Amino acid sequence: MIRIGVIGYGYWGPNIVRNFHTHESSEVTLVCDKNPKTQERLHKSHPGMAFTTDENEILKSSTIDLVAVVTPVWTHYELAKKALENGKHVFVEKPFTCSVTQAEELIELADRKKLKIMVDHTFLFTGAVKKIRQLMDEGALGDLYYYDSLRVNLGLFQHDVNVIWDLAPHDLSIMDHVIRDKPDAVVATGECHLNGVEDVAFITVYFPRHVIAHINVNWLSPVKVRTTLIGGEKKMLVWNDLEADEKIKIYDKGVSMSKPGALHQLLVSYRSGDMWAPQVEQIEALRAETAYFLKCIDKNETPFNDGIAGLRVVRILEAADRSVRNRGEAVTL
Repeated sequence: MIRIGVIGYGYWGPNIVRNFHTHESSEVTLVCDKNPKTQERLHKSHPGMAFTTDENEILKSSTIDLVAVVTPVWTHYELAKKALENGKHVFVEKPFTCSVTQAEELIELADRKKLKIMVDHTFLFTGAVKKIRQLMDEGALGDLYYYDSLRVNLGLFQHDVNVIWDLAPHDLSIMDHVIRDKPDAVVATGECHLNGVEDVAFITVYFPRHVIAHINVNWLSPVKVRTTLIGGEKKMLVWNDLEADEKIKIYDKGVSMSKPGALHQLLVSYRSGDMWAPQVEQIEALRAETAYFLKCIDKNETPFNDGIAGLRVVRILEAADRSVRNRGEAVTL
Protein backbone atom coordinates (compact mmCIF):
# COMPACT_ATOMS: atom_id res chain seq x y z
CA MET A 1 0.00 0.00 0.00
CA ILE A 2 1.42 3.38 -1.07
CA ARG A 3 0.66 6.06 1.51
CA ILE A 4 0.11 9.55 0.16
CA GLY A 5 0.17 13.06 1.57
CA VAL A 6 -1.55 15.82 -0.41
CA ILE A 7 -0.45 19.43 -0.02
CA GLY A 8 -3.11 21.83 -1.27
CA TYR A 9 -6.88 21.33 -1.08
CA GLY A 10 -8.13 24.22 -3.20
CA TYR A 11 -9.58 23.90 -6.70
CA TRP A 12 -7.77 20.77 -7.95
CA GLY A 13 -6.78 19.18 -4.63
CA PRO A 14 -10.13 17.42 -3.97
CA ASN A 15 -9.81 15.59 -7.32
CA ILE A 16 -6.28 14.47 -6.47
CA VAL A 17 -7.36 13.22 -3.03
CA ARG A 18 -10.40 11.36 -4.39
CA ASN A 19 -8.48 9.57 -7.12
CA PHE A 20 -5.43 8.57 -5.10
CA HIS A 21 -7.56 7.50 -2.13
CA THR A 22 -9.88 5.21 -4.09
CA HIS A 23 -7.21 3.11 -5.81
CA GLU A 24 -6.73 -0.31 -4.23
CA SER A 25 -2.95 0.11 -4.03
CA SER A 26 -2.89 3.52 -2.33
CA GLU A 27 -4.47 5.63 0.38
CA VAL A 28 -4.32 9.32 1.29
CA THR A 29 -3.30 9.46 4.93
CA LEU A 30 -2.88 13.22 5.42
CA VAL A 31 -4.04 16.41 3.67
CA CYS A 32 -2.50 19.84 4.19
CA ASP A 33 -3.85 23.27 3.39
CA LYS A 34 -2.94 26.68 4.82
CA ASN A 35 -6.63 27.57 5.07
CA PRO A 36 -8.08 25.75 8.09
CA LYS A 37 -11.61 26.22 6.71
CA THR A 38 -10.89 23.59 4.04
CA GLN A 39 -10.86 20.92 6.77
CA GLU A 40 -14.65 21.01 6.91
CA ARG A 41 -14.86 20.55 3.13
CA LEU A 42 -12.40 17.64 3.29
CA HIS A 43 -14.33 15.87 6.05
CA LYS A 44 -17.62 16.14 4.17
CA SER A 45 -16.08 14.08 1.36
CA HIS A 46 -13.69 11.95 3.44
CA PRO A 47 -14.84 11.71 7.06
CA GLY A 48 -12.00 10.99 9.44
CA MET A 49 -9.18 11.79 6.98
CA ALA A 50 -6.33 13.52 8.83
CA PHE A 51 -5.81 17.24 8.14
CA THR A 52 -3.04 19.71 8.96
CA THR A 53 -2.04 23.30 8.16
CA ASP A 54 1.67 22.44 8.47
CA GLU A 55 3.19 20.96 5.29
CA ASN A 56 6.17 19.65 7.27
CA GLU A 57 3.92 17.05 8.87
CA ILE A 58 3.68 15.52 5.38
CA LEU A 59 7.17 16.32 4.11
CA LYS A 60 8.93 14.86 7.17
CA SER A 61 6.54 12.00 7.92
CA SER A 62 8.18 8.59 8.17
CA THR A 63 4.97 6.85 7.05
CA ILE A 64 4.25 8.75 3.79
CA ASP A 65 5.68 7.38 0.53
CA LEU A 66 4.40 9.90 -2.02
CA VAL A 67 3.70 13.63 -1.81
CA ALA A 68 1.23 15.32 -4.18
CA VAL A 69 1.98 19.03 -4.56
CA VAL A 70 -1.24 20.80 -5.60
CA THR A 71 -0.28 24.40 -4.81
CA PRO A 72 0.62 27.61 -6.73
CA VAL A 73 3.57 27.19 -9.10
CA TRP A 74 5.89 29.45 -7.10
CA THR A 75 5.74 26.91 -4.23
CA HIS A 76 6.41 23.78 -6.31
CA TYR A 77 10.20 23.84 -6.21
CA GLU A 78 10.61 24.15 -2.43
CA LEU A 79 7.90 21.62 -1.60
CA ALA A 80 9.04 19.06 -4.16
CA LYS A 81 12.68 19.49 -3.13
CA LYS A 82 11.90 18.87 0.55
CA ALA A 83 9.77 15.84 -0.34
CA LEU A 84 12.57 14.33 -2.43
CA GLU A 85 15.18 15.09 0.23
CA ASN A 86 13.00 13.16 2.68
CA GLY A 87 12.83 10.13 0.37
CA LYS A 88 9.36 10.59 -1.10
CA HIS A 89 8.12 10.24 -4.66
CA VAL A 90 6.52 13.43 -5.99
CA PHE A 91 3.40 14.20 -8.02
CA VAL A 92 3.43 17.89 -9.03
CA GLU A 93 0.63 19.97 -10.51
CA LYS A 94 1.45 21.69 -13.80
CA PRO A 95 3.58 23.64 -14.59
CA PHE A 96 6.44 21.70 -13.01
CA THR A 97 8.47 24.68 -11.71
CA CYS A 98 9.00 28.42 -12.24
CA SER A 99 12.27 27.99 -14.12
CA VAL A 100 14.44 25.60 -16.08
CA THR A 101 17.10 25.77 -13.36
CA GLN A 102 14.64 24.63 -10.69
CA ALA A 103 13.35 21.79 -12.87
CA GLU A 104 16.85 20.53 -13.65
CA GLU A 105 17.78 20.53 -9.96
CA LEU A 106 14.70 18.50 -8.99
CA ILE A 107 15.33 15.99 -11.79
CA GLU A 108 18.93 15.52 -10.67
CA LEU A 109 17.87 15.14 -7.02
CA ALA A 110 15.19 12.55 -7.85
CA ASP A 111 17.67 10.61 -9.97
CA ARG A 112 20.25 10.63 -7.20
CA LYS A 113 17.67 9.49 -4.63
CA LYS A 114 16.18 6.91 -7.06
CA LEU A 115 12.73 8.48 -6.70
CA LYS A 116 9.96 9.16 -9.23
CA ILE A 117 8.58 12.51 -10.35
CA MET A 118 5.34 12.82 -12.27
CA VAL A 119 4.09 16.18 -13.58
CA ASP A 120 0.30 16.44 -13.69
CA HIS A 121 -0.23 16.87 -17.43
CA THR A 122 -3.71 15.37 -17.13
CA PHE A 123 -4.76 15.87 -20.76
CA LEU A 124 -2.21 13.29 -21.89
CA PHE A 125 -4.43 10.62 -20.32
CA THR A 126 -7.67 11.66 -22.02
CA GLY A 127 -9.11 9.38 -24.65
CA ALA A 128 -8.82 12.19 -27.22
CA VAL A 129 -5.08 12.78 -26.79
CA LYS A 130 -4.39 9.05 -26.66
CA LYS A 131 -6.21 8.69 -29.99
CA ILE A 132 -4.34 11.65 -31.52
CA ARG A 133 -1.01 10.17 -30.42
CA GLN A 134 -2.03 6.82 -31.97
CA LEU A 135 -2.97 8.47 -35.26
CA MET A 136 0.30 10.41 -35.35
CA ASP A 137 2.36 7.30 -34.58
CA GLU A 138 0.55 5.40 -37.35
CA GLY A 139 1.28 8.18 -39.81
CA ALA A 140 -2.44 8.61 -40.55
CA LEU A 141 -2.04 12.36 -41.17
CA GLY A 142 1.15 12.03 -43.19
CA ASP A 143 4.03 14.48 -42.74
CA LEU A 144 3.03 17.13 -40.22
CA TYR A 145 2.51 20.73 -41.40
CA TYR A 146 1.09 22.59 -38.41
CA TYR A 147 -0.39 22.38 -34.90
CA ASP A 148 -2.85 25.15 -34.01
CA SER A 149 -4.51 25.41 -30.60
CA LEU A 150 -7.08 27.84 -29.17
CA ARG A 151 -7.72 27.82 -25.40
CA VAL A 152 -9.75 30.84 -24.33
CA ASN A 153 -12.45 31.79 -21.83
CA LEU A 154 -13.54 34.64 -19.56
CA GLY A 155 -11.40 34.23 -16.38
CA LEU A 156 -10.20 32.65 -14.12
CA PHE A 157 -7.75 35.49 -13.51
CA GLN A 158 -4.58 34.59 -11.64
CA HIS A 159 -2.37 37.01 -9.71
CA ASP A 160 0.85 35.03 -9.37
CA VAL A 161 1.23 33.94 -13.02
CA ASN A 162 0.21 35.26 -16.43
CA VAL A 163 -2.11 33.54 -18.91
CA ILE A 164 0.85 31.77 -20.56
CA TRP A 165 1.88 29.97 -17.37
CA ASP A 166 -1.75 29.32 -16.43
CA LEU A 167 -3.26 27.91 -19.64
CA ALA A 168 -0.46 27.14 -22.11
CA PRO A 169 1.05 24.19 -20.13
CA HIS A 170 -1.98 22.12 -21.20
CA ASP A 171 -1.38 22.71 -24.90
CA LEU A 172 2.41 22.64 -24.70
CA SER A 173 2.35 19.26 -22.92
CA ILE A 174 -0.04 17.86 -25.56
CA MET A 175 2.10 19.32 -28.37
CA ASP A 176 5.23 17.84 -26.80
CA HIS A 177 3.50 14.46 -26.52
CA VAL A 178 2.23 14.18 -30.09
CA ILE A 179 5.02 15.95 -32.02
CA ARG A 180 8.16 13.88 -31.76
CA ASP A 181 10.63 16.50 -33.03
CA LYS A 182 12.43 18.86 -30.68
CA PRO A 183 11.40 22.54 -31.14
CA ASP A 184 13.96 25.06 -32.41
CA ALA A 185 12.65 28.44 -31.31
CA VAL A 186 9.76 30.32 -29.70
CA VAL A 187 8.16 33.66 -30.56
CA ALA A 188 5.47 35.07 -28.25
CA THR A 189 3.49 38.26 -27.85
CA GLY A 190 1.02 39.27 -25.16
CA GLU A 191 -0.57 42.21 -23.39
CA CYS A 192 -1.72 43.13 -19.87
CA HIS A 193 -5.13 44.75 -19.53
CA LEU A 194 -6.49 44.24 -16.01
CA ASN A 195 -4.23 43.01 -13.23
CA GLY A 196 -0.63 43.64 -14.28
CA VAL A 197 0.09 40.28 -15.95
CA GLU A 198 -0.50 39.19 -19.54
CA ASP A 199 -4.12 38.08 -19.96
CA VAL A 200 -3.95 37.56 -23.76
CA ALA A 201 -1.01 35.85 -25.48
CA PHE A 202 0.02 34.21 -28.73
CA ILE A 203 2.84 31.65 -28.82
CA THR A 204 4.50 30.33 -31.96
CA VAL A 205 6.84 27.34 -31.74
CA TYR A 206 9.13 26.44 -34.64
CA PHE A 207 10.17 22.85 -35.35
CA PRO A 208 12.54 21.31 -37.91
CA ARG A 209 11.21 20.32 -41.37
CA HIS A 210 8.95 23.41 -41.64
CA VAL A 211 6.56 22.31 -38.88
CA ILE A 212 5.00 25.23 -37.00
CA ALA A 213 2.81 25.31 -33.88
CA HIS A 214 0.65 28.18 -32.68
CA ILE A 215 -1.08 28.49 -29.32
CA ASN A 216 -3.58 31.23 -28.44
CA VAL A 217 -4.41 31.63 -24.73
CA ASN A 218 -6.79 34.27 -23.43
CA TRP A 219 -8.61 35.14 -20.20
CA LEU A 220 -10.70 37.83 -21.92
CA SER A 221 -12.75 35.83 -24.42
CA PRO A 222 -16.56 36.16 -24.31
CA VAL A 223 -16.84 32.43 -25.04
CA LYS A 224 -15.05 29.31 -23.91
CA VAL A 225 -13.20 27.56 -26.74
CA ARG A 226 -11.00 24.46 -26.56
CA THR A 227 -10.09 23.59 -30.14
CA THR A 228 -6.97 22.12 -31.73
CA LEU A 229 -6.27 21.72 -35.45
CA ILE A 230 -3.48 19.47 -36.71
CA GLY A 231 -2.71 19.60 -40.41
CA GLY A 232 -0.79 16.95 -42.27
CA GLU A 233 0.15 16.04 -45.80
CA LYS A 234 -2.51 13.33 -46.06
CA LYS A 235 -5.27 14.35 -43.66
CA MET A 236 -6.28 17.05 -41.21
CA LEU A 237 -7.62 16.66 -37.68
CA VAL A 238 -9.91 18.84 -35.56
CA TRP A 239 -10.25 18.22 -31.82
CA ASN A 240 -13.01 20.08 -29.99
CA ASP A 241 -12.70 19.19 -26.33
CA LEU A 242 -16.06 20.78 -25.50
CA GLU A 243 -17.94 18.35 -27.75
CA ALA A 244 -19.79 15.69 -25.79
CA ASP A 245 -19.50 13.24 -28.70
CA GLU A 246 -17.25 13.15 -31.75
CA LYS A 247 -14.50 15.11 -30.03
CA ILE A 248 -12.09 14.26 -32.87
CA LYS A 249 -12.88 14.58 -36.57
CA ILE A 250 -10.50 13.51 -39.34
CA TYR A 251 -10.84 15.24 -42.70
CA ASP A 252 -9.51 13.63 -45.86
CA LYS A 253 -8.65 17.03 -47.30
CA GLY A 254 -5.41 18.39 -48.64
CA VAL A 255 -3.47 20.26 -51.25
CA SER A 256 -0.85 19.01 -53.70
CA MET A 257 1.39 20.86 -56.13
CA SER A 258 2.60 19.67 -59.53
CA LYS A 259 5.63 21.14 -61.29
CA PRO A 260 5.25 20.89 -65.07
CA GLY A 261 8.13 23.25 -65.75
CA ALA A 262 8.51 26.94 -64.99
CA LEU A 263 7.63 28.32 -61.57
CA HIS A 264 4.62 30.25 -62.92
CA GLN A 265 3.19 26.99 -64.25
CA LEU A 266 2.80 25.38 -60.81
CA LEU A 267 -0.53 23.60 -60.63
CA VAL A 268 -2.49 23.37 -57.40
CA SER A 269 -4.89 20.48 -56.90
CA TYR A 270 -7.25 20.17 -53.95
CA ARG A 271 -8.43 16.92 -52.46
CA SER A 272 -11.73 16.79 -50.59
CA GLY A 273 -12.74 13.39 -49.29
CA ASP A 274 -14.70 11.96 -46.39
CA MET A 275 -14.83 13.09 -42.77
CA TRP A 276 -14.87 10.50 -40.02
CA ALA A 277 -14.97 10.63 -36.24
CA PRO A 278 -12.93 7.86 -34.58
CA GLN A 279 -14.19 6.31 -31.37
CA VAL A 280 -12.58 7.94 -28.34
CA GLU A 281 -12.18 6.13 -25.04
CA GLN A 282 -14.40 7.62 -22.32
CA ILE A 283 -12.30 7.68 -19.16
CA GLU A 284 -11.56 9.99 -16.26
CA ALA A 285 -8.09 11.16 -17.23
CA LEU A 286 -6.93 11.88 -13.68
CA ARG A 287 -7.93 8.42 -12.52
CA ALA A 288 -5.92 6.86 -15.35
CA GLU A 289 -2.99 9.15 -14.60
CA THR A 290 -2.86 8.42 -10.87
CA ALA A 291 -3.19 4.67 -11.51
CA TYR A 292 -0.33 4.89 -14.01
CA PHE A 293 1.95 6.67 -11.52
CA LEU A 294 1.25 4.08 -8.83
CA LYS A 295 2.10 1.35 -11.35
CA CYS A 296 5.35 3.12 -12.29
CA ILE A 297 6.36 3.26 -8.64
CA ASP A 298 5.45 -0.39 -8.07
CA LYS A 299 7.26 -1.60 -11.22
CA ASN A 300 10.14 0.88 -10.88
CA GLU A 301 9.39 2.35 -14.33
CA THR A 302 9.85 5.93 -15.52
CA PRO A 303 6.56 7.69 -16.38
CA PHE A 304 6.45 9.38 -19.78
CA ASN A 305 5.20 12.58 -18.09
CA ASP A 306 8.18 12.66 -15.73
CA GLY A 307 10.32 15.58 -14.63
CA ILE A 308 12.10 15.67 -17.98
CA ALA A 309 8.76 16.07 -19.80
CA GLY A 310 7.87 18.80 -17.31
CA LEU A 311 11.22 20.47 -17.99
CA ARG A 312 10.55 20.56 -21.75
CA VAL A 313 7.31 22.46 -21.11
CA VAL A 314 8.94 24.85 -18.62
CA ARG A 315 11.72 25.57 -21.12
CA ILE A 316 9.14 26.74 -23.69
CA LEU A 317 7.22 28.74 -21.06
CA GLU A 318 10.42 30.48 -19.97
CA ALA A 319 11.35 31.23 -23.59
CA ALA A 320 7.84 32.56 -24.29
CA ASP A 321 8.08 34.88 -21.28
CA ARG A 322 11.43 36.19 -22.52
CA SER A 323 10.01 36.73 -26.01
CA VAL A 324 6.98 38.63 -24.65
CA ARG A 325 9.27 40.93 -22.63
CA ASN A 326 11.14 41.73 -25.87
CA ARG A 327 8.03 42.36 -27.99
CA GLY A 328 8.09 39.09 -29.91
CA GLU A 329 11.81 38.54 -30.29
CA ALA A 330 12.65 34.97 -31.33
CA VAL A 331 14.20 32.89 -28.53
CA THR A 332 16.25 29.86 -29.55
CA LEU A 333 15.73 26.70 -27.53
